[in-house]
Formats: sequence, structure tokens, C-alpha cells
Amino acid sequence: MTTPIRRVVTGHNAQGHAIIQEDGPAPRVQQIGGPAGPMFHEIWNTQATPAPIDAASGEPAEDGIKLAPPKGGTRIRVLDIPPEGDTIRTMSPEEARAHFAEVGASDASAHSGETTRHALMHRTETIDYGIVLEGELVLIVDEGETTVRAGDIVIQRGTNHGWSNRSDSNCRIAFILIDGTFEPELQQ
Repeated sequence: MTTPIRRVVTGHNAQGHAIIQEDGPAPRVQQIGGPAGPMFHEIWNTQATPAPIDAASGEPAEDGIKLAPPKGGTRIRVLDIPPEGDTIRTMSPEEARAHFAEVGASDASAHSGETTRHALMHRTETIDYGIVLEGELVLIVDEGETTVRAGDIVIQRGTNHGWSNRSDSNCRIAFILIDGTFEPELQQ
């Protein structure tokens, strides 16, 4: 079991003064891909840019866990990624698509069989800021890989990528996802 993520949300009272509107655990937590999969802690989303700021509304409602942010919006989530085992290493392309389908993104899967560098390679039309909070992960791209550790920040710019926890302990990473648009030369 992973440590809960505390979410503190500010707002305004009727007099326009800043208040603590919410203080508690992340309201949506779900493990994706079965026991070997990551735990998603959904923190907040916005559904427009610029994001409307009002006195005291809550997070915009969503159905389930979605990989990408809302169109024109943003998302912040924390992932707990357990050490990688054979379940991921031997995953078929169909199993990978099913894994991503759990978060509404079966078309993001890049697993095509023998040529894929990692079973959970994927690509989204987003800019993602990944901040490693604890542990370490290997970021895998089409041509290369690097290990990122607590305190490291990854700026992932719509590239095909995968994450592999090759250590023997959990990795916790925070992601801020921003909806984007591929330039014509990068569209598939």
C-alpha cells in the first residue's frame, strides 16, 4: 500500500478572503493494469486555458481516470510505479492496449511487438512535466534512455516514451500534463 497524497485546495469566502477550501486525501485513486500496474492519484484538472478562477467551485467533474488532460486543459497526478516484473516485460501488444484503455487511451500505446523498446511505450499530444519525488525510474525513448531520481525533472514533449522501474522499491513521480497540439511534421 502506498502513502496517501494530501490535497489542499484554496478558494474564497463570501467576503473575497482566501480560505482553505479542502484539505484531505486525493479523492480519486486507482491502480491501473492490475497488481503490477501503477497507482494513479488524481489531484486536479482544469478544462480550459486560461483556467477560470472563481470563488469556491471544486475540481471539474470527470468520469474515471484519463491519461491525457482535458482538451485545452491541464491535469496534475501522482503515480506510484512499483518495481517492474515479468508481467510488463512479457506483455503482448493487445495487453498493452488494454492497459492504456483503462485510462481512455488505447490509441496512445506504441507496443507493436518485437520493435518496441518497452511494452508500455506511448505517445500523447501533451507537454508533461514529471518531477521524481522518491525512488528512480528509467525514461525510455525511441533512441536512448536515462535514469531519473528524486529531485530530477523531465519535460516530456509529445514524444514516444515509456517508464521502467528497474529498482527494488517504489518510485513516486508527480506529473503536470498540459494539452498540446502537434505541429504537422510530428502528426502520425
